[in-house]
Amino acid sequence: MSTFVVVGGDAAAMSAASKAKRDDPDLDVVVFERGEWVSYGACGLPYYIKGEIQSLQDLVSVTPEQFREERDIDLHTGHNVVDIDPDEQTVTAESDEGTVVQAYDSLLVATGAAPVMPPIDGLDREGVYTLGSMSDGKELREYVARARSEGDLQQSDSGPACQFLDSCNGPVGIVGGGYIGIEMAEALAANDFEVHLLQRGDRILKAFSEATSETVAEHLAEQDVAVYLDAEVEELAGDDVVDAVVTDDQRVPVEMVLVGTGVRPRTELAEGAGIELGPTGAIATDAYRETNVPDVYAAGDCAEAEHVVTGEPAYVPLALTANRHGRAVGATVAGTPTEGGGVAGTSAVKAFEVEAARTGMLDHEEAREAGFDPITETIEARSRAGYYPEGGTVEVTLTADQESGRVLGGSLLSEYGEGAVHRSHALVGAVTEGITLRELSNYDLAYAPPFNTTWDPVLTAAKVLEGKR
Repeated sequence: MSTFVVVGGDAAAMSAASKAKRDDPDLDVVVFERGEWVSYGACGLPYYIKGEIQSLQDLVSVTPEQFREERDIDLHTGHNVVDIDPDEQTVTAESDEGTVVQAYDSLLVATGAAPVMPPIDGLDREGVYTLGSMSDGKELREYVARARSEGDLQQSDSGPACQFLDSCNGPVGIVGGGYIGIEMAEALAANDFEVHLLQRGDRILKAFSEATSETVAEHLAEQDVAVYLDAEVEELAGDDVVDAVVTDDQRVPVEMVLVGTGVRPRTELAEGAGIELGPTGAIATDAYRETNVPDVYAAGDCAEAEHVVTGEPAYVPLALTANRHGRAVGATVAGTPTEGGGVAGTSAVKAFEVEAARTGMLDHEEAREAGFDPITETIEARSRAGYYPEGGTVEVTLTADQESGRVLGGSLLSEYGEGAVHRSHALVGAVTEGITLRELSNYDLAYAPPFNTTWDPVLTAAKVLEGKR
């Protein structure tokens, strides 16, 4: 019997394990996960912390017991893989019960990503959090629960009211203005915290268009979130407990800090086995997700993927990519070689009462480096028929190549529920297929007054930008 070993227990890992076992029931599938949770939706953690989702278990797609009993997968939680030996084709895992050496015929490395910890003094102080795991989410939810309790605050002459973290309701700081920073600003503000969001660069949501970033920043301010741009954080100050975020020109008093400055691929295990990294710093693979080591694959947030616009390696650690690439590996290992497919960097975010989405390539400098001559236009249009009693506006930013007219990317923003995210799907198709602005303007998109205008805002943006070429 052939053995497929998987290192990791989340999206890419369990998609691969499940697909392989489904396609080849005789395949022996063994999974090692260092934590207790598997197959969970980490993207839902901000909404769990906010209180919209009541239980961590609600974020779990399939339980460990279901994998073992219903899918016949030999799943080992609490097992940390510390070594891969490609010559012997074995992995070594450690647990509280001891050390396990497992042979494999094929292997998937799906070790995920870890939070980026910037070079800031005081990251080890009490009251400093990250949000990279279910355990992190549990700790932050407990923090919010203490803030909502009616217990007396524990005061201290040497620190803030929340020094002992028994009850906390003072100002909080968020370092980083990306997806996690924005979503957690909403989650904490909804629980009556005074939120201070500090971004090192000159705008938040840098992966989106400048227009989208500016609109979201303005909306955050309307929701009483203090946004600090060009704020280089130098220290998380305090004695044992954080009590201030110190930048190059100011000191912001806080009782808690969330560091959300992005993620990096976990590649240490792969590197130790001689598995090559690509130019992005993530694990390099071919179209079938196989690494330079035969019969060893990589997928998910630890691995690169091919960008559909440039054809070059890209690092885009997102949930759909992980699930899709894991599923492709499972099919390949089970006997049907399957490509994982490229990525467009498609993503979405909700910020209080607005929603935003982006796809493709928007940054002009990156586009020029890829050989394009980028042009960009931003338009604003109605989300529904003007005579319809409901609706709002959609802001669409399109970027295309001046010479060919090829659509390179797009960024959309609307009031929550007015369709920015769903409209982005048309742009994903345009970017992936490499079509032109003129071709996009001829897309046959759906129209009915409760849902759209006759000319969808995406079509209008394509027409306007085509007219400026």
